[in-house]
Amino acid sequence: MYFDSIDAFLSMGGYGFYVWLSFGVGFFCLAVLWISSFSIKRNLFKQVMSEQARQARIQAARVATPSPEVTEK
Repeated sequence: MYFDSIDAFLSMGGYGFYVWLSFGVGFFCLAVLWISSFSIKRNLFKQVMSEQARQARIQAARVATPSPEVTEK
């Protein structure tokens, strides 16, 4: 497609408002999706790290406290 000027390119034959609005909405949706995914990933990593730290604390507590010995009769 050939345009004579920048104004003709932006107006897109009278449909420029709809064309650029659709590009804007599409870009906005992709940006929201990317930000949401990044946030969810970061929160998931935080949860995994806290769970690993919790498991390490539990394991250290098990090692530190002696287990009761079983006596046979």
